[in-house]
Amino acid sequence: MKKTGEEPFVFQDEATDFLLLDFWRWSQSDILNNALRGQLADFIVAKAVNAVNDMRIEWDAYDLVTQDGTKIEVKSAAYLQSWKQTKHSTIQFSIRPALAWDAETNTYSTEAIRSADVYIFCILEELDREKVNPLDLDQWTFYILSARQLDREKGKQKMIGLASLLKMRPIQVGFDGINQAIKSAKE
Repeated sequence: MKKTGEEPFVFQDEATDFLLLDFWRWSQSDILNNALRGQLADFIVAKAVNAVNDMRIEWDAYDLVTQDGTKIEVKSAAYLQSWKQTKHSTIQFSIRPALAWDAETNTYSTEAIRSADVYIFCILEELDREKVNPLDLDQWTFYILSARQLDREKGKQKMIGLASLLKMRPIQVGFDGINQAIKSAKE
């Protein structure tokens, strides 16, 4: 069930003075952090495509589903990380085929595949630590490919770097172009 953040923690059947929102602020404020930035990218794409997912399901076979049933896998990378860096991070993404887990049935597929129809590779492009803001949608670039193309050109390959991704000629868009790019990638 989706939470509002106003739910209090309870101790000895009494509401405390701290809320779920306090926990979210405490645990989820570092949105430049790798794991959380990935969830943020999922959310950004969900909003761009008006995904039918009511809430994020951890470990599901793909990240999002559009209104027309298109299954989307979202990958995220950034040049800047939340920790101190001596150089910018190398952009790379996991594209490994996997045994798909179905949250509704709690079962795994028997074959490692890419379960989504479309992959969206999201890069937080800002290089200046003083200006980086994952909430600024203009700082993101989105690269869209069909899973069929990944299967055809990369087979069982597990990782892909930016240069290799660009050689595949993905559809490159800003936030406002994601929805149309997904439709084009599927054709």
